Amino acid sequence: MYIEQASQHIRLQEGTQAIEQLLLECYLNPGISTKELARKTLLPTPVAAAIKRELIKAGALLQDRGVRCTSDGSAWIEREWGYEGLNRSLYHDLLLETEWTEGLKDVLAILEELFPLRPTADVQIDQSKCTPETSLRRAVLCLKQHALIGKKILCVGDDDLVSVSIGLLLQRLFPANGHTVTHVDVLDIDERFLQYIETIARERGLPIRCRRLDLREPLPDKLHGQYDCFFTDPPYTLQGMSLFISRGVQALKQEKGLPIFLSFAHKSPAFMLAMQREFVRMGLTVSANFPRFNAYEGAEMIANRSQMFILRTTDQTKPEYLEKFTDALYTGEVKQTLRTYRCRQCSKDVYVGITGEFATIEQLKNEGCADCGHDTFEMVAKKTVAQEKNS
Repeated sequence: MYIEQASQHIRLQEGTQAIEQLLLECYLNPGISTKELARKTLLPTPVAAAIKRELIKAGALLQDRGVRCTSDGSAWIEREWGYEGLNRSLYHDLLLETEWTEGLKDVLAILEELFPLRPTADVQIDQSKCTPETSLRRAVLCLKQHALIGKKILCVGDDDLVSVSIGLLLQRLFPANGHTVTHVDVLDIDERFLQYIETIARERGLPIRCRRLDLREPLPDKLHGQYDCFFTDPPYTLQGMSLFISRGVQALKQEKGLPIFLSFAHKSPAFMLAMQREFVRMGLTVSANFPRFNAYEGAEMIANRSQMFILRTTDQTKPEYLEKFTDALYTGEVKQTLRTYRCRQCSKDVYVGITGEFATIEQLKNEGCADCGHDTFEMVAKKTVAQEKNS
């Protein structure tokens, strides 16, 4: 394999993702210069040149009025990554254009037919419905991050039908319908959405598989280490975000630089600080943030908008939660419970919640343990507290 051969001879902090992207740029832009390769892959020019030399030695590239793929290199990309039959003009337009809706108006029209037929949102589990355009925008973002074609993609919860948008986008990019390399799997607790997605996938020939899973339960072993990226729009609580990302991280291949597409409400600076502590604790970096990226139907609690984070894995990435999850998860639960958290360093107990010392877990984690200053806690008890109703 070209990528493995090149990576054996060059130690890259960016991981094999950088080698893959450089090879792909040469395939899509034959005759590209080394300087342009460096710019497109965000690598220093000497590093891009070193990768190029290794891929030339491996037989994937040749230097000929710029850099281009050999016939063997092109055939390998088309076979292994599934690029044969790609509508290149649409692909380039989607990568370059900020306004992509014109080129995909036929796909958007299909989604606008399908979205009103979705099951109703279950607010008890923090569901809120994004618009058809938002769902497709997420699929296009996946493409722009080189995380779509030829990849195994996971949706950790999918009441927004991102899996369907990805499937329809693939059909548009490969009009001859010969593309069989990309796969999308959906994990969700809501059987209604799983059945609806399965029906669409069956009727339209989309490469989607669905599985019912309560994410509070441990991730099944056979899902570990399988995927190239994942999407999630979790409950807008710190615990919900950490749990959904933890399950997704377990499902990712153990490689550096893999993207995680996290949609999350705009929050206070204190909450955002706690969020970023969670990212660091899980060994993830924030590579991009797009405010107001997602639009929702009737979600006044979050002003109908949420942000999109692109997180990336590192060699220190690990899930925060591995076992069964027992903490409060959804917004309603968090607001109505009093939880006891124990400091993992000194074992001091702290009460968090409606009548606790701290109103929220993010406040506790930001301030740290009053005795030892550490900021890692585990929940050891919780109870529901009846809220007094105003007369």
